[in-house]
Amino acid sequence: MMEIEIIGRKVGPDHPPFIIAEMSGNHNQSLARALEIVDKAAETGAHALKIQTYTADTMTLKHKGDEFQIEDPESLWKGKSLYDLYKEAYTPWEWHEKIFDRCRELGMIGFSTPFDASSVDFLESLHVPLYKIASFENTDLPLIRRVARTGKPLIISTGMATAGEMAEMTQAFREAGGKDLILLKCTSSYPSTPENSHIATIPHMRDLFQCQVGLSDHTLGTGVAVASVALGATVVEKHFTLARKDGGVDAQFSLEPDEMARLVEETERAWLALGTVNYGPTHSEKASGQYRRSLYITENLKTGDVLTEDNLRSIRPGFGLPPKYYELLLGKKVNKDVPRGTPMSWNLIG
Repeated sequence: MMEIEIIGRKVGPDHPPFIIAEMSGNHNQSLARALEIVDKAAETGAHALKIQTYTADTMTLKHKGDEFQIEDPESLWKGKSLYDLYKEAYTPWEWHEKIFDRCRELGMIGFSTPFDASSVDFLESLHVPLYKIASFENTDLPLIRRVARTGKPLIISTGMATAGEMAEMTQAFREAGGKDLILLKCTSSYPSTPENSHIATIPHMRDLFQCQVGLSDHTLGTGVAVASVALGATVVEKHFTLARKDGGVDAQFSLEPDEMARLVEETERAWLALGTVNYGPTHSEKASGQYRRSLYITENLKTGDVLTEDNLRSIRPGFGLPPKYYELLLGKKVNKDVPRGTPMSWNLIG
């Protein structure tokens, strides 16, 4: 897979996983809190911070119809209207530049998810380096084409998408001139569960759509994300908050700072552990070879004595002949006096 470079940071299988902290609506309508989230995300070692660019009016209608109400008893947002939810969660557009500036000051990549053409135009005016399409918009091919025409890398979450829909979105992006694409395996339930994550799909998606694949993870904890790296995920996105007890629209399935720091550390460890196909001792193991078992003389022997189970044993350390020759050596005579504790070698017989 071709690596992608974003403001000097390379993303791809030959580099540590690219970790994105998603602020979403966890700012709780406070710019000071939003900037503190940026600060804490940088402290954890996250490589990027993402926000969302929309208004309630660009997302939906202010309408009292039943279909505009959230009535799912399992939903975190039961009882809210779509309009009220998005009004509560949206990040004011006048905050964007301040948030992105803070990201740059702290060495993080700041970017956003646009939800319509007007938000793409606005983000272009702020010179964002890449874009993200959310799962619920991944069938909005005109929006994907609009982002593709910016020429910037695009990340698409694939929650709910069939293989056919993924083919349509990737084709739309490429036909509109897009080049750098990353798909994220995603389960669009909040929170989602490990058994519904199906991250075994990641290498299949990579091979099918010929692009990098990562994970947008709504599970609790970090285990699913770490496991995804072992399956080839190059990007991991997790929602992030200062403290879940503070509340907020996405707080329940967001990581706190200490958890995000562990995610950064453990996903890099998982990536380092992948290495390459390797058999035999590694460079770091060579010194340990002396502690393998090998064959040793365990009794004082005189010239002509016969090797038996009583005077030849497989023990540590490993300076004698390998144990695989044990049966072959039994019954052979030594050709000189041999003191106890001598490593067995071919020049002691014959």
